[in-house]
Amino acid sequence: MTRTRPTIADLRALKGKKQLTMLRVTTLEEAEAAERAGVDIVSIPPELILHPHYRDAAPSLFSMPGDNFYEIGTADDFVRWSFRMIKAGADAVYCSASYATIKRMADEAVPVIGHVGLIPSRKTWTGGFKAVGKTADSALQVFEAVKQLEAAGAFGAEIEVVPVEVAEAISQRTSLFMLSMGAGAGCDAQYLFAEDILGMNRGHMPRHSKVYRNFAAEYDRLQAERIAAFREYVSDVETNAYPREQHIVHMPPDELKTFMAKLEAS
Repeated sequence: MTRTRPTIADLRALKGKKQLTMLRVTTLEEAEAAERAGVDIVSIPPELILHPHYRDAAPSLFSMPGDNFYEIGTADDFVRWSFRMIKAGADAVYCSASYATIKRMADEAVPVIGHVGLIPSRKTWTGGFKAVGKTADSALQVFEAVKQLEAAGAFGAEIEVVPVEVAEAISQRTSLFMLSMGAGAGCDAQYLFAEDILGMNRGHMPRHSKVYRNFAAEYDRLQAERIAAFREYVSDVETNAYPREQHIVHMPPDELKTFMAKLEAS
């Protein structure tokens, strides 16, 4: 059955009623797989939404491009960037810049997803890559950030690595559509990275990640096959096993005779 891409109004109507699924995907192949698997929401690099075939691959995915705010610039830059994203087919944009910047976009009716809790680009303020909101005071700071996003006009917020009790209590007290990354099932959607689900990451795995496949091992196997194929090619050239008759073309004898005569006379 063909799915219809949800609108902002659709997602708001689902708040508190069911858990949706969200992935960070970075390639057209991953987006198509998410579409065919029935994923609801994807976060994507800005260049992916600009791909001419993106919506062919992912017609029903609620798609949210985002980038580090250092890469985009000022509030004016964000407004221009967000217009470009929406024009290309984005359903919302991610922004971890200031509340004022988010407000600038929201004032232009751009659906914006903010970020609270562990914000990687601002991790130095909260002590690095670790949970945020484990004390009453820090949990209230997360709630205050959510209220600030509400006031700025954001549509939703990613809430990352916050205690499950805190995330659930906040989600129940905000109109924002809350995207849980490592913050439990009390929010409106569960958010994981495709590279973690596929087992592509050979380094540290976040506590909240779950690995469903081992692509790293498959990549290792393919690399070994790649090296072996290249070695066989080198050996074939060195032993005159390549090229063979089936790999080359010949000039007709009469044309060859004429060519050689002209070549000798030149």
